[in-house]
Amino acid sequence: MLLDSAHQPATASGSAPPPRIPLAGRLTPATLERAAGPVEFGLDDKTRRRVAECREYTAAAMGDGRAVYGATTGFGPLVVFPGRADHADQCDNVIGHLVAGQGQDLPPAVVRAALTVRLWSLCQGRSGASPEVVDALRAALRTPFAPAVPTYGSVGASGDLIPLAHAAHALRGQGHAYLGGERLPAAEALRRAGLSPLELDGRDALALVNGTSVTAAAAALALARLRRSYRSALTLSACLADLLGAAPAYLAPQLLRAFGHPGAVRAAAALRERLAGTVPAPGRPLQEPYSIRCTPQLLGAAEASLGHAGQVIDDDLGGISDNPLFFAEDDLVAHGGNFFGQPVAFASDLMSITATQLGNLAERQLDLLVDPHRNGGLPPMLSAEPGRQHGVQGVQLAATATVAAMRREAVPASVQSLPTNGHNQDVVPFGTQAALTALAQAERLRWLHGSLAVALRQAAHLSVRASGRGPGAPYCAAVLKRLASVVAPLDRDRPLDVDVREAAAVLDRLAEAEAEAGGEAGGEAGPEAEAEAEGRADGRPVESARREEPQS
Repeated sequence: MLLDSAHQPATASGSAPPPRIPLAGRLTPATLERAAGPVEFGLDDKTRRRVAECREYTAAAMGDGRAVYGATTGFGPLVVFPGRADHADQCDNVIGHLVAGQGQDLPPAVVRAALTVRLWSLCQGRSGASPEVVDALRAALRTPFAPAVPTYGSVGASGDLIPLAHAAHALRGQGHAYLGGERLPAAEALRRAGLSPLELDGRDALALVNGTSVTAAAAALALARLRRSYRSALTLSACLADLLGAAPAYLAPQLLRAFGHPGAVRAAAALRERLAGTVPAPGRPLQEPYSIRCTPQLLGAAEASLGHAGQVIDDDLGGISDNPLFFAEDDLVAHGGNFFGQPVAFASDLMSITATQLGNLAERQLDLLVDPHRNGGLPPMLSAEPGRQHGVQGVQLAATATVAAMRREAVPASVQSLPTNGHNQDVVPFGTQAALTALAQAERLRWLHGSLAVALRQAAHLSVRASGRGPGAPYCAAVLKRLASVVAPLDRDRPLDVDVREAAAVLDRLAEAEAEAGGEAGGEAGPEAEAEAEGRADGRPVESARREEPQS
């Protein structure tokens, strides 16, 4: 399915060419996020040769009388029966019997990320896919084309068979697909994108569906969002403490080093950096509520959990998910279970649990901020005129509902094994459901952080109006100024749903800028944090660009 020379891809007139990313390197969550839009994946000669050589070896193995699962045999428990003699017919069988998914379509960005993961795996030259299939995936990803793939169908054990079959079905011009957000018959979407339908032969069909690429893609996208949300949690916690005038004694380096967890040390260092210049308010209690006082311990644990999940996902993105694999140099067709998504299933459940506890923290911080008995004298619900105006009352109700949903969804999927497929798949990890849940949890956490950000912006407005006391820490002042640029003061009741989403987007941009400045790790990467994490006391604070007003 190369670009059809009779048509041009459906891109905006005069738009820049898509970014070019080489397939020779490792996949990252950032690359998968970029694949939401058109991307040019570069294929070097070495990779193309590797794919072609594996294809030749696979064809030879299929032709010399050896049993090759799914190519010369039936599928699943029907492996004991011969498959169709014609390879193209066998490919039709693979796709046809698996197009059985149900539920709402997955977001096109998730599907395109899954195609990217599948493309990378096939390019390792162990699956026997044809170079034409590799080129077809590259061509599709150069355009806005995205197959319509239902949510339910995969148990994450023999690859994401059903969702990837729907993807292949659409690439062949059958079923449905999205183009620029519009759901169309797949044949029409291909035509508008300037693509021709995919043709399959040999082992192509099974190579497209027999890996856990949807699981890996959804988990990686969830990880990218949660890394940003971790940084947002640091920022919001600092702004809350600064506005309330909480003394930063709970962030003492000696205290956190004694706790023994490097993540907590790094979180405390990041909070101290954000709170540099804060002015404690008279009358605050000796010990703040846990939603302030225990933030370095909670956020440090979150960083550690995301760090573990990130390593698992990185390993998975760097591995080959398929069965069988072909090793021409050893004359070996290796049948096994490299399509079993248990590692990412566990990691995804951990991300869901982590997101939920971060959500609990944000919801409690919001509750602290609207409670006149604990918020330093601000009015109830942060109302500009209690009774005649209701402040962030509606925002808090929505936040409570969101946290309840997150808690329900935090039940692990990775241990819900059910035997299926004639007891061929007698134990399964449900990694796809775990990963998609983690992605949904990450989005809910963004809403909660956006809700807290709206409340903090209103609290700053009321505090300045009532007493002239605004944020003391320059970093926090800059963050609140950015939030004020998208969230107007609440002097009269108005809808706030868009404000919450706009605030969440501001937090995302700040987190991305800080990640670029400090590395991809969940916590800050400044000299002070790194020194303290290693147990040294000689790490000296530095004047950081983070204390200047963040730029768009």
